[in-house]
Amino acid sequence: MMKIINMINQKIAKFINENVVINKKNIFAIFKKELQLYFNSPIAYIVLFIFLIISGFFYSRPLFIQNYATMRHYFDVLPLFLLFFVPAITMRIYSEEYKTGTIELIYTLPFSKVEVVLGKYVAAVVVILSGIVLSIIYPITLFVIGKPDIGMIISGYFGVFLLCLFFASIGVFASSLTKNQIVSYIIAFFIMFVFFILGKIGIFLPHWLSYISIDFHYDNFVRGVIDIRDIVFFISFTFLFLYSTYLSTTYRIR
Repeated sequence: MMKIINMINQKIAKFINENVVINKKNIFAIFKKELQLYFNSPIAYIVLFIFLIISGFFYSRPLFIQNYATMRHYFDVLPLFLLFFVPAITMRIYSEEYKTGTIELIYTLPFSKVEVVLGKYVAAVVVILSGIVLSIIYPITLFVIGKPDIGMIISGYFGVFLLCLFFASIGVFASSLTKNQIVSYIIAFFIMFVFFILGKIGIFLPHWLSYISIDFHYDNFVRGVIDIRDIVFFISFTFLFLYSTYLSTTYRIR
């Protein structure tokens, strides 16, 4: 499995070298445009609100019913919530451009396809992480009423950060495949679900296949263990899906 990840990293390095001229101002312009589209409509607020309500319930239940001053339960169920939350955020990011025809207009401007991908991706990540940032109130309450393990909380949030980067890249890739937002949502959900479910049935699978599951790497962060191999896994597959998005958009625009 490490050979596959090394091959991915080599492809990424070659791609970056070939596209080394990237204008940060162009990326920021795309990022700003996408962020305005998100927060000028009620969809982002509704999705964030629902996400916080549901995740807050599963955080508070063991805290007040079982008297456990820990974030472990929250981190354990978060990947499941992200399966539904992330596709809802990313489903429109390319699909709407295809449907309205504005993607052709964007490419008539001095923006490269790489810059467009990165700008859209960063905007989606910021929206997704805004929901995670708002959950900081949870560990704050733990420190008020108990003595939680701060190292485990930091490690857990770092794992959540990497997971959000990974899932956002899948969502953006799925949106680049179709002009239908519902289809985009379903594709993103399905791909994420495959990575999710592999960890649940890992005992029935070959080791190399269970290795690419989320649980295999994410659970280490939840336990308070930060392993460079887990970081490499999430970063490598994040760039793999971003690269796939670049290829997808390049093929469609020809």
